[in-house]
Amino acid sequence: MQAPPVPDALRRQRSIGHVALSVARMPGGATRVTDLAESGPLRLRLPRPEPGPMEAVLLNSAGGIACGDRFTIEAQLARHADLVLTTTAAEKIYRSDGPVTRLDVALTLEPGAALAWLPQETILFDGARLARSFSAEMAADARLTLFEALVFGRAAKGEVMRDGRLADSWRLRRAGRLVYADTFRLDGTIADTLARRAVAGGARAMATLLHLAPDAESRLDQARDLIEAAGRESLAVEAGASAWNGMLVMRLLGAEIGPLRLAAARILEGFRGRPLPRVWQT
Repeated sequence: MQAPPVPDALRRQRSIGHVALSVARMPGGATRVTDLAESGPLRLRLPRPEPGPMEAVLLNSAGGIACGDRFTIEAQLARHADLVLTTTAAEKIYRSDGPVTRLDVALTLEPGAALAWLPQETILFDGARLARSFSAEMAADARLTLFEALVFGRAAKGEVMRDGRLADSWRLRRAGRLVYADTFRLDGTIADTLARRAVAGGARAMATLLHLAPDAESRLDQARDLIEAAGRESLAVEAGASAWNGMLVMRLLGAEIGPLRLAAARILEGFRGRPLPRVWQT
């Protein structure tokens, strides 16, 4: 008797990647790794120490995330630790024939800790289905700078993301209190939705820069000056900034990722007063 066919969902081997990082400030003032766990295709690389914050680079050895894969990233910063987390390259979310890809990030910042989360852009292929969550638990005086950019379709291939799904959820807590909650969803005919003037006006790249710190609101004028300066270099990018309750938020929209990435780099460098991680320049 011939065996019944095995459903595709059972044949597939899905990737499950996980990185859990703990860092602490040493007596001499430098931030160092105190614990690190890695599994699946997700790895962490630590460039040679340089003056300033410790830098850690996330690497996906699979070269992208396919339908049904699940990646989780955790980072815990002890008191007064100073860390920059970035990625080696843009993350690619491939087309799915049904299963949803999951990407979850969880951060913990103890008193006096500072974290800059600066990954390179995430590229959603046509037909991609991604559910992403971002959460942070931070002390009242901790400092958190987050940057995330999304690209809808591969511009170099002339691809438009006509269909797919994106569910992006951010939940940030300061001193145990929820201070920022944002959920962004796109489903179905994504290109048509992005074409609406009230949504994105046809933009195919967007980014958010979020800064939480005791002095965040006082830096609003600086942020708007940086946006204006970046706009003079690239008229293809629209951006705005607002601040409230110890937070500062910038939003950027671009027809393509190139001009948006250039504008974001100028803004990030000016706002942080430091060059971007070296991987951004390769």
